[in-house]
Amino acid sequence: MSPILPGAWIGILGSGQLGRMLAIAAKQMGYRVAVFSPDSDTPAGQVADAETTASYEDLDAVRRFAKSVSVVTFEFENVPSATTAAAAEHALVRPDGRVLHITQQRLREKNFLKDQGFPVAPFRAIRSRDDLRVAAAEIGLPAVLKTASFGYDGKGQKMLRAEADLEEGWLGLRGAEGIYEGFIHFEKELSVVGARTVGGEFRAFPVFENSHAHHILDITFAPADITPDLAAQARELARGILDALDVVGLLTVEMFLTRDGRLLVNELAPRTHNSGHLTLDACVTSQFEQQLRAVCGLPLGSTEMKSPSAMANLLGGLWSQGVPDWAAALASDPAVKLHLYGKSEARDGRKMGHLTVTSASVAEAVRKASLARSSLVVSSPG
Repeated sequence: MSPILPGAWIGILGSGQLGRMLAIAAKQMGYRVAVFSPDSDTPAGQVADAETTASYEDLDAVRRFAKSVSVVTFEFENVPSATTAAAAEHALVRPDGRVLHITQQRLREKNFLKDQGFPVAPFRAIRSRDDLRVAAAEIGLPAVLKTASFGYDGKGQKMLRAEADLEEGWLGLRGAEGIYEGFIHFEKELSVVGARTVGGEFRAFPVFENSHAHHILDITFAPADITPDLAAQARELARGILDALDVVGLLTVEMFLTRDGRLLVNELAPRTHNSGHLTLDACVTSQFEQQLRAVCGLPLGSTEMKSPSAMANLLGGLWSQGVPDWAAALASDPAVKLHLYGKSEARDGRKMGHLTVTSASVAEAVRKASLARSSLVVSSPG
């Protein structure tokens, strides 16, 4: 199949910060960009050439959108199956609807991984109180109870430490299907962003190491502080998953490194990832350009890191007393890069932007990123 070349229209379902950074990468390469979401004045819409505001359930609007572009891709996975099917009537959809169907629901995802032989924590489907009691008896406690659908950044999950927590956990599901996962005493949280073309070409970025605060990614650095052998294992694990899903595009594999040195797959995201934002300034090719290359049938770019790097998320709480002092953050070190997402309202826990730093060592990059973020004192009300 011929590649989709610059000048063509790229369609993005979803219009948040991931779509924004993908649109910027596409426009830098000479593509035109259309975005589709239920919202208006969006981060992606601000930089796109065209923006459609309509429900994902408005299949006629989806079809019209797909007719106007050469390929449709995604910035998040929770798009209804009917939406991807309607888009596929008129345009290439990459990754395809099967990939989204599997990865947008935790039970389908975990069953796929288990059936394919990939390492995961023990889990059980929860559809009743009895299911929950049996899971606790078989897998044990502590454990994590999650809704099977629509969960991210810690939403839709609860830690169960003792039998006394089971009833509260069941009520928290509110009748929705759940998944009970044995708690993993992990040494590190890692992620691998991999890209795969329609011809099966694969490239992965260096392994990222992540730390979270209140279930939201706080700081990422790369390369991860693991042995070269473990890094190779992580990349090969990611490659196996992308091949098994026949991904055309990007897919991120979140992993745990256990205390006994094993890698376990935690979650999949069939798109660019928060942990990969440091690739914008640290790698030869960013994750956003790589997604574009993969879905357009272009050769994949180099994933080589130019230098060690760290990324610090900027959440809405930084705005609680006024506008953060961006000048102070940038003055803390000339290597600090500021990326804001154009969101109109700052809310506690909402991802508003990020800082990246490149340096001679990972430790120095993390120190500089943390220092720059801590310098964001209030400059003025607003």
